Order: sequence, then structure tokens, then C-alpha cells
Amino acid sequence: MSDAAAVIDDLREESAELEAMVRELAPERWNGPTPAAGWTLAHQIAHLTWTDEVALLAATEPDRFGEEVAKALAAPDSFVDEAAGELVAALPPDALLARWRAGRGRLDAVLREAPRGARIPWYGPPMSVASMATARLMETWAHGQDVADALGVARRPTARLRHVARIGVRARDYAYAVRGIAAPEEEFRVELHTPHGETIAFGPTGAAQRVTGPLLDFCLLVTQRAHRLDLAVTAEGREADQWLGIAQAFAGPPGPGRLPRADRPERADRPEPGGRSEHTERGERPGA
Repeated sequence: MSDAAAVIDDLREESAELEAMVRELAPERWNGPTPAAGWTLAHQIAHLTWTDEVALLAATEPDRFGEEVAKALAAPDSFVDEAAGELVAALPPDALLARWRAGRGRLDAVLREAPRGARIPWYGPPMSVASMATARLMETWAHGQDVADALGVARRPTARLRHVARIGVRARDYAYAVRGIAAPEEEFRVELHTPHGETIAFGPTGAAQRVTGPLLDFCLLVTQRAHRLDLAVTAEGREADQWLGIAQAFAGPPGPGRLPRADRPERADRPEPGGRSEHTERGERPGA
């Protein structure tokens, strides 16, 4: 099995897990709020529907995809919200869910059939098939976290998080560039610990700049689903510390991030992102 096929398989599983959370919800529940300001559960699924369809367009009709990029450049702060809002307004929950299922099925087939070495344009740099599948998985997981938090569901971390961490690390220089900051020349060492006691590592072992912490917490950080103050991710070195304050795994302008838990107007018994609660112990863009 190729690396791309393995990631596409994991993307399929991640999507199925999210669909299972919303499939049996009553229609009125889809109007409930999520941690993303102004976004309901329906907006979360609508956004994934739209981005899957845009990814399919990029993979099959790159010239037409260029028109989508032009729209993004013309309205960088609103085009994602508008795309999700249009789908929510146009489709009832069952139709929206069916459209998401159909769109991601078509994208699955196209990615599996793509020729070796294919590059797919996107809002950031063009990506390989494996990288596109990784980006779709990252986004599906991140928006799935918003849905889980809204529903009070504690998700069990899976091995699929390694893909989210990988794209978060690989997007390091992009996080600097999108803010007009020169990226450090040296590589960082990133060591992340799984719930099973394993370590996933990126970068040279002797790097002076180091980031360590739980795999789940790092994924919440780079997808901006939790504030750094609420996570057990630590940095050694000034540049590594700076990166943790700006990290983003998604393409597009910098996201607004989330407030620290202490500053959020929430009930104390509401689960924290990642499935934590005080009783048991973290703006949207394409790819966010």
C-alpha cells in the first residue's frame, strides 16, 4: 500500500467517525452553537462539504480552481464564512449530510486514481496527493473537534493524529510567512507522546530549539482548537517558543485562535477540547 493510499484510508475513517456523531441528530440540533464563533453544527459540516468539493475541483480542474483562489484573494476575511453559510441556507441537515458524503466519496476516488507524482494546487503551495489527503484529514479532525465539544463528546485519540502533527510541523515556515515574519533557518526538534507511551519525533535530535508534549495537545495547538495556556506543550529556545504562539496547520491568513479557558464564558462542567473537563483533569480559513 502506498503512503497516499494509507492516508486516504485514514481520511475515510476520520470522516466516518465525524459523520457518526451527527447522523442521528434531530434537525433542530444542527442549529446549535459550536466553539467557532457564529458557526452552528450545520456550518461545520457545510464547511467540510465545501472544502472537499473545492479540493476535488483543484484535483480535476485546476484552471477553474484558480477562480476560487481569486475569490479568496478578493475577500480573504469572509469567503469561507460565506461559502458555509450559503450551503446551510440552501440545504436541510439530511441533504447537507448526503452532499458531504457524496463529495468526499468522489474526492476519495480521485485521490486514489491520481498518477504518481501528481501535484494539486491549493490556497498555499501545491501539494502531493498524500499531502492533500493529510490536509483533508487534519481539517476533518479539527472541525470534528468543534462538533465533539459542542455535543459534549469525549473523543478517544487515534493513531490518525500523527498526520495532523506532521502537517503542523511541515507548515512551520508557512505560519511565519503568512505573518510576514522570516522563518528560522534551523530545524526544530519536535517530540510528541501518544497515550500509549510511544514517541513521535520530527527534526534532528541535536536541535537547540525543541518542542515537547502530548500528541493530542500539539494537534489542538496547531489547528488552533485550544489556547496554548490550556495545553501541556512546552518549548525550549526563543524561536521554538515564538512558533508555539503562531503555529497553524492550515492554509490561509492567520486564524484568530481560541481564548484561554479561564477567559471563556462557559459553564465549568462543559468539556474542554480533547475530552477534558474540570471533573476529570482545549475564524475559519481553508484547512482550518
